[in-house]
Amino acid sequence: MGSPAPADGGTTNRNPLTQLTLDELRQRTSVKWRMHPSDVLPLWVAEQDVPLAAPVADALRRAIDLGDTGYAHGTTYAEALGEFAARRWGWHDVRVDHTTVVPDVMMGIVEVLRLVTDPGDAVVVCSPVYPPFYAFVSHADRQVIEAPLGPDLRMDHAALDDAFRRARACGRRPAFLLCNPHNPTGVVHRRDELAAVAELADRHGLRVISDEIHAPLVLPGAHFTPYLTVPGAENAFALVSASKAWNLAGLKAALAVAGPRAAADLHRMPEEVGHGPSHLGVIAHTAAFQAGGPWLDLLLDGLDANRTLLSTLLATHLPSVRYHRPEGTYLAWLDCTPLGLATDRPAGGSGVVSDLAGPARMFLDHARVALSSGHVFGTGGDGFVRLNFATSPAILTEAVTRMGRAVDTLRPTAD
Repeated sequence: MGSPAPADGGTTNRNPLTQLTLDELRQRTSVKWRMHPSDVLPLWVAEQDVPLAAPVADALRRAIDLGDTGYAHGTTYAEALGEFAARRWGWHDVRVDHTTVVPDVMMGIVEVLRLVTDPGDAVVVCSPVYPPFYAFVSHADRQVIEAPLGPDLRMDHAALDDAFRRARACGRRPAFLLCNPHNPTGVVHRRDELAAVAELADRHGLRVISDEIHAPLVLPGAHFTPYLTVPGAENAFALVSASKAWNLAGLKAALAVAGPRAAADLHRMPEEVGHGPSHLGVIAHTAAFQAGGPWLDLLLDGLDANRTLLSTLLATHLPSVRYHRPEGTYLAWLDCTPLGLATDRPAGGSGVVSDLAGPARMFLDHARVALSSGHVFGTGGDGFVRLNFATSPAILTEAVTRMGRAVDTLRPTAD
């Protein structure tokens, strides 16, 4: 399935998703490839089946050769993000002095919440949404209020208005945790939708924190709008990282970016938070934003092709499964409720991504394909699965074929 990666780390004009064989991928020791037995095709957690982009690999090799493994220092990461944001999104006013390096996006979100909310305050999320939103907010002693997405999987203005009103009544300093682009649906929020969020947040007195970790992964047909560029977002925050786009989850580093009226809050971030990012992580993320654009373009072409391939495969092997074509990310949100499978949640489940119920449990047990179970994404997730299509076309084809075969075998029971 695919051919070995070139020795240069992938500098040729090739789809990064086709450069590693299944045997090579199974040598990896990360959670995606070690959580399940070797007969399972893992399309669950947000890791990509790609080699490192050459500029990133080169930067890391140089650091290792120099023994440059001390503490992170300087503003090159923020500068690199600013240049990338200007080129890709037309965001020309990322001010270095309005940023700070944090260990990763979720830890950065928690630290920003500690700056602008109090224990017991409410944090609104649009469900179904990335499961750690629930866990990290709860562990930070804040309460979650859901504003469910609409039937089109986009933000529902009325639901947001109601949730913001309830959040305001629950505490002194509520917040809205925005997922932009949205995980798990792959929706890329339009500028008018984000402007409406800013207007609502201002009316109800909520601070907005935008998780933009998937921002570089917007596919053809959509355009990413940084939340901090919309009118009314001047007192908001964004959390940005090269982690998802360049597959750097194991190299910890992210940036918190403040709007002009939020910079004073960000400056109150405790100094020790900046000790958490990895120096090698900062080096890797900086190289990705500085020089990883050509590699990213090849990846986006490959993801676009896989997005279309998945449509064809589902129509052939799982025609009753409803698939909302994602506009961004490499995540597909599949509605498996027409299969008629039980959606009971596991007894004592912790709500983490590795919990399985309903169709995800069936596909693991009977198709040997690992997917993320929809129930951990909150209200609206039961009966769904999230599929990571950042893999080779061959692995994707084999996985969906197995899934269809499993459903056909179980059809009398499902009906």
